[in-house]
Amino acid sequence: MLMIFTLPSLPYAYNGLEPYIDAQTMEIHHTKHHGTYVDRLNQAVAGTAIATAEGTEISVLTHLLKDISAYHTTVRNNAGGHFNHLLFWNSLTPHASPKPGTDLLDRLKKSFGSFEGFQEAFSTASATHFGDGWTWLTVAKKDGGLFISTTDKQDNPLMNTLPIQEQGIPILGLDLWEHAYYLSYQNRRSAYIQAFWKMVHWKVVEDRYIEATK
Repeated sequence: MLMIFTLPSLPYAYNGLEPYIDAQTMEIHHTKHHGTYVDRLNQAVAGTAIATAEGTEISVLTHLLKDISAYHTTVRNNAGGHFNHLLFWNSLTPHASPKPGTDLLDRLKKSFGSFEGFQEAFSTASATHFGDGWTWLTVAKKDGGLFISTTDKQDNPLMNTLPIQEQGIPILGLDLWEHAYYLSYQNRRSAYIQAFWKMVHWKVVEDRYIEATK
């Protein structure tokens, strides 16, 4: 089967996350930034085994990222950009609940002392990360525990180019690139981070956690 990476529609309207993220930011971010990663990834893998790999798009993309050290930096940047945005869009919802369900909530309390302690640690990591990148909540490859980390550019914890202690299955990610928030928040990243908690789709995040710990 010919494998072509695609830009999916968002699971909500471009104005669906207002007032936390404006419609113009969402449209530009989705069509221009994410769309460019998809286009460049398709160009980068054209004629390779990846382009004809069997399986769903997300399974092929995940396998590629786990073995990313075998590929050129162009593939790394654009495969990461595609995956990260797929996870990000689906982590957000116009109808957010304040906390996750019991399974994930209990695990967060065990790992970080309290749900509020987790939020504070995640927010601090996001606010203090220098430059472009991402903040992650990840199920650790090493022991299955939860940890918070940040990565530069479009890297993510699936990639085998990261130290083993930073590898795992990401279940929540926050885009720290300025194009994700600048029209609404200018240079006030901390305000964007606080708004993020009003949009998290905890059911999706918890489902990822349950699947990652099976």
